[in-house]
Amino acid sequence: MIERDQQRAAELAEKLQNTIVFFGDASDQELLAEEHIDQVDLFIAVTNDDEANIMSAMLAKRMGAKKVMVLIQRRAYVDLVQGSVIDIAISPQQATISALLSHVRKADIVGVSSLRRGVAEAIEAVAHGDESTSRVVGRVIDEIKLPPGTIIGAVVRGNDVMIANDNLRIEQGDHVIMFLTDKKFITDVERLFQPSPFFL
Repeated sequence: MIERDQQRAAELAEKLQNTIVFFGDASDQELLAEEHIDQVDLFIAVTNDDEANIMSAMLAKRMGAKKVMVLIQRRAYVDLVQGSVIDIAISPQQATISALLSHVRKADIVGVSSLRRGVAEAIEAVAHGDESTSRVVGRVIDEIKLPPGTIIGAVVRGNDVMIANDNLRIEQGDHVIMFLTDKKFITDVERLFQPSPFFL
């Protein structure tokens, strides 16, 4: 985590035991290079400054970050940057939509964010069951048959947030964060996370 306020950085470093907190500017090319941004799977910019979020994400992408996500306060900016160098752009206004969507999904879907004006979505699903009843529990990400256009971005296990990689194994109770570029496959994702006694 990169925090540009020194006092805030110190407070976060003390509270977040499993997170490395740096004091600096996320748009500092030298800092990003020192922290091997080219090895980062997902770069997320969530300050209150739209321009800072966009510029730091674009820089991170140019320096090799595989995917970048930005929080944008001005809704008009979302459509401008979405689909460019920025992979995912969300606005605070979408949080209301997300809360509503999470109540109408099947399986154990605890969070949904509408992206690209509802065309795409980010979903947080909880993995339940075991290897005999679940299509995801006990399997590494590379073995999971994800619907087209679906990417697992991160896995939350207890207090730990793990960036997804092909060898990460999903465990019972894990919160799996996914991005769907086409919302027509949402039912397939829901089905994927529904444990069944008849699954073989």
